[in-house]
Amino acid sequence: MPAAVDGPPRDESARRAVEAVWRMSSARIVGALARYTGDVDLAEDVAQEAVAQALVAWSRDGVPANPVGWLLTTARRRAIDGFRRRSALDERHALLAGQLAEGETSSSLYSASGSASASGSASGSVPPADRSDDLPWDPDRIDDDVLALTFVACHPVLSPEARVALTLRAVGGLTSEEIARAFLVPVATVQARITRAKKTLSAARVPFALPPAEERRGRLGGVLSVLYVIFTEGSTATTGDSLLRPDLAYEAIRLARTLAALMPAEPEVHGLLALCELTAARFPARTGPDGEAVLLADQDRRRWDRSAIRRGLAALDRAAALGAAGLGPYGLQAAIAGCHASAPSVPETDWERIVLLYEALGRVAPSPVVELNRAVAVAMAQGPRQALAIVDDLVATDRLAGSYLLPSVRGELLGRLGRTTEARSELELAARLCRNARERAVLLHKAAALA
Repeated sequence: MPAAVDGPPRDESARRAVEAVWRMSSARIVGALARYTGDVDLAEDVAQEAVAQALVAWSRDGVPANPVGWLLTTARRRAIDGFRRRSALDERHALLAGQLAEGETSSSLYSASGSASASGSASGSVPPADRSDDLPWDPDRIDDDVLALTFVACHPVLSPEARVALTLRAVGGLTSEEIARAFLVPVATVQARITRAKKTLSAARVPFALPPAEERRGRLGGVLSVLYVIFTEGSTATTGDSLLRPDLAYEAIRLARTLAALMPAEPEVHGLLALCELTAARFPARTGPDGEAVLLADQDRRRWDRSAIRRGLAALDRAAALGAAGLGPYGLQAAIAGCHASAPSVPETDWERIVLLYEALGRVAPSPVVELNRAVAVAMAQGPRQALAIVDDLVATDRLAGSYLLPSVRGELLGRLGRTTEARSELELAARLCRNARERAVLLHKAAALA
């Protein structure tokens, strides 16, 4: 009789261990390898090869005592092998070119090529020899490696879509399949974006290094915007049948926490983290049993995540303490989210303060969406007529053409003013423009209620 087996089969246990280690430490692994090789593309390739090898080796031999070190050492050896192969190939090409110029015979060419291959020697392009007593990485460089990887993945030479995909892949450790599923695009599209991003970085000769201190703050905005895009897509999906994509939102929060630990003196990093935490705190109450959207006024606030609210408010306090010139754009949005998180109900919310915060946000980061949100706050604080004037100005200037948000808000305001026919028309237009099935259903329900 075979012995009883406790827990999952060994290969399943190994797979879970590999996934857990990769999700927690992929940025450190790829970052350390990128510093070692000077090539982000090669670093990720050899890291993925090490992961594939781990699935086999750990199933056979068990999970090693230092799984992260095992992955990094294995990947580093793969990188060295790659450098040696490349060096040998370069030597053969150089030798071949020289012999062709001298009119050498094909037989001597074959002999010379074979000797170069047999030597296996490495040229100056090969990194220092791997030593068994090396630490898996320099513990004093881990933070710099992860931060450098983040800045490289969010480099301004890349398109916004490529920055998001590469950040989730290289820094977040997500697979192409996971990224594609989160953004509802084909896997091939994600893979193409990542491949194109790596080629662009290589062509632009972007070094794997932290930007100089004097440039870092200027480039930080680009990094924060990538994390913000990832989070907002998770908190309100632009397309599909689900209102939320929490896995994507929580990945953005994890990356924001990492960035806050790496750059603790930057107020806007804490502002973004606060905004994400306070917004995600409402996730448990934002959808009903069947996934339907639940409006703010109808949410059971007892279901809000109080731990996330405490973390968010603490991060907001940190941002305020660090910001000598006051809160920045993310901090101001977090302060607005904090007003909602602290209010016992919609009527008891401090709408006057929210109006002031939106006015401040409009001065430091003006946009039509900020103006539209200010109009919503004005409607709650002062009434729909004053808010409608703001919305009609946005319509007249055509600054939100094609967005469902503008007719959605305008329909709400017209409904509150008793102009039901116009309100229904605006809400139906918003439903036609909306690509998220759950939000579309809410808009159609509102329109039908005005019939």
